[in-house]
Amino acid sequence: MRAAPTDQRGLLDLQALDTAIAQLEHRRASLPEHARIAEGHKARAALGEAIVAASTAVADLELDVAKAESDLVPVRERQARDQQRLDGGAVSDGKQLTALIDEIEHLKRRISDLEDIQLEVMENLEAATAEHTRLVTERGEVENSLRALIAARDEQLAEIDADLAQQRAARERVASGLPEDLVGLYRRIAEEEGIKA
Repeated sequence: MRAAPTDQRGLLDLQALDTAIAQLEHRRASLPEHARIAEGHKARAALGEAIVAASTAVADLELDVAKAESDLVPVRERQARDQQRLDGGAVSDGKQLTALIDEIEHLKRRISDLEDIQLEVMENLEAATAEHTRLVTERGEVENSLRALIAARDEQLAEIDADLAQQRAARERVASGLPEDLVGLYRRIAEEEGIKA
């Protein structure tokens, strides 16, 4: 098929516009922000799981602290009662007095052991709470970064979409000025070559 020189120039213009459109579409699909946003979503999801685990650890340790405190109460009360009996002179028998003093000493050691356990659990709770707070802060930073990336990506996409609209409108004008059979031939050749037209 032989085309008029003006139609040949029109085909070259059409090809140039198709190339520009393909480049814009490739640029749109391969913005580096897409990959960084995907990484940010993965990081946020991982932090969300870590926060749930940290929250569970904090809740468990809070229960342990409450248990440690409740374990101390009856031992302290019993030690106070025994000390009151000893101080009040309610026990006069030597054997009973020795047994009471031994029990008070045993209760003091038991209180010391329970207080050590309570202190350890409270330290663990403090560390777990600090870790939970750190994770929540880190997730907030990731979310802020994600918002900034999404805004930057959307701004670039808007610019590319505006350029694409202009190029497609120009392509439509050029294609409408060419004979349909010539545009059809161009399209078939482009498809055979794997080029979008």
